[in-house]
Amino acid sequence: MGFYSDRVLPHIVNKVCGLQSSAPLRQRVCSQAHGDVLEIGFGSGLNLPHYPSAVQRVEAVEPSDVAWRLSEKNRRQAAFTVARSAYDAQRLPFDDASFDMAISTWTMCTIPDIDAALREVRRVLKPGATLSFVEHGLAPDQKVQRWQRRLEPIQKRMVGGCHLTRQFSVLIAAAGFTIDEVDTFYEDGAPKFLAADTLGTAFASS
Repeated sequence: MGFYSDRVLPHIVNKVCGLQSSAPLRQRVCSQAHGDVLEIGFGSGLNLPHYPSAVQRVEAVEPSDVAWRLSEKNRRQAAFTVARSAYDAQRLPFDDASFDMAISTWTMCTIPDIDAALREVRRVLKPGATLSFVEHGLAPDQKVQRWQRRLEPIQKRMVGGCHLTRQFSVLIAAAGFTIDEVDTFYEDGAPKFLAADTLGTAFASS
C-alpha cells in the first residue's frame, strides 16, 4: 500500500463515513448488538456511540493504523472493552463460535476475498448468532448497474479497492448464513451508483 492508501484515504473515509446522514443507518445496524461483538472494518470507531448497553466487548478488525488512531476518542468514551485483535477479516485469529454478534458497516466492498472473509465471520459466530450489516453494492436498477460496472475500475483504484457491484445478500447466503431481513434502497444526497445500500440481518446457520 502507498502513501495515499496508508495515510490519506483513512482520513477521507473518516470524514465521508462520519456524515450525520449515516447515523440513523448505523443505529439500525447496531441496535440489537449484545455480548461479545466482532466488528469488521472498524475504521475510526463511528459505530461505537450506537452500541446499546447490552454490549460487553467489541473486537475490532481494522488493517489501518491511522484509522485505529482516529478511533481513540470514540474508544475512550465507550462503556465496554474495545480491542484491536485482528487486521484481516479473511484470516481471523479467534476460536470457532466465539462471538454473539458481528457488525459490518460499509466495509465488505473493500475486502479482496469477500467469500473467505464471510466464511471466517460465520466460523467465529456462535450458532444462531447474527450478522448485522449495511453495505453499498449493486443497484436494483439496470441503468444504474451499467454505470456501476463502468466506474468500478476507477472506484477500486481511488477508494482502496472498493467494489460497486457486489450483491451482498447473495454473498452472505453463500457463506452459510440465513438471511433474516434485508432492505435495499438509495441513500439520500449521494449519486445512485455510490448509494445503493443493502441493510439487513442474517443468522449463522447451525
